[in-house]
Amino acid sequence: MRKHVLAAALLVVPLVGQAQPAAASTVTITVDNSAKYQKIDGFGVSTAFRRNELIKALPEDEQREILDLWFSRTKGAGLSMLRLGIGARPTGSPYDQMESIQPEDPGGPTAPPKYVWNGDDNSQVWMVKEAKKYGVTRFYADAWSAPGYMKDNGDARNGGKLLPEWQQAYANYLVQYAKFYKQEGIKITDLGFTNEPDWTAGYESMRFTPEEAAQFVKVLGPVATAAGVNVVCCDSFGWDQAKAYTQAIEADPEARRWVTVHTGHSYASPPTSPLPTDRNTWMSEWGPGGNTWDGNWDDGSGQDGMTVAQAVNDALTLGDASAYIFWLGASSGSTRALISIDTTAKTYRVSKRLWAMAAYSRFIRPGAVRLGATASDPNLKVSAFRNSDGSRVIEILNTGTSSATWDKIKGHGRAEAYVTDENNAVASIPLHGKSVTIAPRAVTTIVLR
Repeated sequence: MRKHVLAAALLVVPLVGQAQPAAASTVTITVDNSAKYQKIDGFGVSTAFRRNELIKALPEDEQREILDLWFSRTKGAGLSMLRLGIGARPTGSPYDQMESIQPEDPGGPTAPPKYVWNGDDNSQVWMVKEAKKYGVTRFYADAWSAPGYMKDNGDARNGGKLLPEWQQAYANYLVQYAKFYKQEGIKITDLGFTNEPDWTAGYESMRFTPEEAAQFVKVLGPVATAAGVNVVCCDSFGWDQAKAYTQAIEADPEARRWVTVHTGHSYASPPTSPLPTDRNTWMSEWGPGGNTWDGNWDDGSGQDGMTVAQAVNDALTLGDASAYIFWLGASSGSTRALISIDTTAKTYRVSKRLWAMAAYSRFIRPGAVRLGATASDPNLKVSAFRNSDGSRVIEILNTGTSSATWDKIKGHGRAEAYVTDENNAVASIPLHGKSVTIAPRAVTTIVLR
């Protein structure tokens, strides 16, 4: 059973029939190299809430297969970022509750801290070290809440607010987390202090108004910067909602000084316009809702690969996002993560959501710049990027039900094309001179070197 599941997960079926369909219409796609938009920081997944423990429970060969699916640029998505969860729960908390590096009140906000470090951090240290082997260097550590004793509700869960007298101690706590990773040979590049500050959840959560977030940035900023870590804010639960947090920080010169990246999620509202800042912005969390496992490419469920491909396209082209981080990389049961893990049967399943990400993340690399791109067919959502090595990537998401032909591909040297759809997972497709067939309900990726 295990080997059967694995074979299905990694199956890449080549296109059948290389001749161009007679019914395909000819389209014009224009790439404007002079129009330069946002710089790309990368694509990633979250490893919060102890999901790495599920992967470590699998045999080593399957662990490696999942790592390849996440990070390899030839076998998988070539992800270049990880979002870690900074825990706030007591030591020995059950699975799904992230453990704190200071599980007990040290005796007040000005008392000497009593940090605890086990070198594992719910298997996140292991995951980061594995990611580094693939060349990943961008690690975003984010806290969903401060420990309960620092909050007015006395609980890391159920919202509540950070007590004013604990602000400096909380800032020091977050920076200490990054310092513990440094001891393990890992540089935390980006540090966040809040997740969905405008949403109260039964799991770890903590409230900030935009003004309170801007105020806390001025406490965290100096100690984080001194430790060589970027400050990120504010992971609102919707992209439009995030604009209020960005505006509050941008309006305060001291707060603006410290924040290098602005972030928002896509649950309450998707990215349809940029956040109001000239700093880089990240779509730092989204995954489709639902209560079933759906591994399909295009079934209209809102959980399928086409849905994710459109979400990535829109975040890049409408929201001007510099990064796209999916929730989650892997989980168990009827999850909408990229991969579903069954630790009892020692199996895993790969969804088309992963390959939708891969169609973009494998080719658009950190440091790329988005270029202008348009198509004559409104069914084609086109984006273009120039990587730092000079290669250009053209992503064509065909939302229509008919094939199209682009017959004027121009580039420097070699051109490559790949398709991702119901039967193909970033599969190489032939070019006919300067012509390529754009499959319906698919992502076609063209790389010009």
